[in-house]
Amino acid sequence: MRGVRRGLSAAPGAAGLRSHGGAPPVDATWRQQETVAFLADPAGYGDGRTAVVQVTTHCSIVFLVGAHAYKLKRAIRFASVDYTTRARRARACRAELALNRRTAPALYLGVRTIRRRADGTLGFDGAGRPVDHVVVMRRFDQAEQFDRLQEAGRLTPDLLRALGHVVARFHLAAPPNRGFGGAHGLRAAIEANHRELLRVAAPLGASALPVLRGRALAALAALAPALDRRRDTGAVRRVHGDLRLPNICLFDGRPTLFDCLEFDETLGTIDLLYDLAFLLMDLHMRGGGALAAPVFARYQEMAGDAEAPAVLPLFLSVRAATRCFALAGKALRETDPVAAARRLAEARRHLAASHCFLRGPPAWLAARG
Repeated sequence: MRGVRRGLSAAPGAAGLRSHGGAPPVDATWRQQETVAFLADPAGYGDGRTAVVQVTTHCSIVFLVGAHAYKLKRAIRFASVDYTTRARRARACRAELALNRRTAPALYLGVRTIRRRADGTLGFDGAGRPVDHVVVMRRFDQAEQFDRLQEAGRLTPDLLRALGHVVARFHLAAPPNRGFGGAHGLRAAIEANHRELLRVAAPLGASALPVLRGRALAALAALAPALDRRRDTGAVRRVHGDLRLPNICLFDGRPTLFDCLEFDETLGTIDLLYDLAFLLMDLHMRGGGALAAPVFARYQEMAGDAEAPAVLPLFLSVRAATRCFALAGKALRETDPVAAARRLAEARRHLAASHCFLRGPPAWLAARG
């Protein structure tokens, strides 16, 4: 349930929710007002006595009802996501269900269709013209999301090693895809980051951004043969794409990856270590090697990727830059000055880390290398 608590970051961890083809973003959620009213009414779910909690995020509206969550995709359009038609939303719902069932089959229950009945009212499934669609999930305690566990000091070394095991097992099971990734794919991510950072340059310090781009492209040039070789030998696969702590929960006592990036094959079909890098970067920014090292150590025990020490610093840098512009954008939209200042400080920390990763691997990575 991406964003039920935290909102949806721009480009859920990947290349940004940018304007579609250079055009202004589109938000036509107003067209879904009747659907939203139906989903917000307890009567639509049976006995009518169960309270409905409604949470609006950047790309979805989530309705929490009893033991379930109903996720409606908003009629929006950005560069990498277009939900402006019912057919597109239906495809996205089916993709979300299929992709997330790879790692969280107990959480993702199905897709339901909202239909126009003969009497003009809306209802779930059955007969009538389809109006919209929702992904149905099992509701879980948000205190069990890994970002909350980290904030509560509950990420033990054993739990972090278990997380590394889960990620490695997922990665190793995914089939290779040689049509994506490589040096070309990472260059696209670097350039997308730069464009998005320029949009929020004023509070970040515009002079640092061309320097970061230049250093990242120089590192990419040195690693290009290795990245293309990794793609050609099976290291690029359809994986998670937004592998950060808020998209991992403790479910039935096990780390469970959910809410993967479903709306763009290019952003989701990436180098395995680039996928892992988002998680390692997030852990590093929250707690340094004490958090990142156990995950990486267990992952390496299972995957044994000898090129990790060489390619991960660039991957970590790109992921930190992505998170930087997402945080800066939220800061600029924030109405609470205290919250805005906090987000902006975090954005600047991630920008500094993006530079730092390019100067050399963090200690926990250098030690494993």
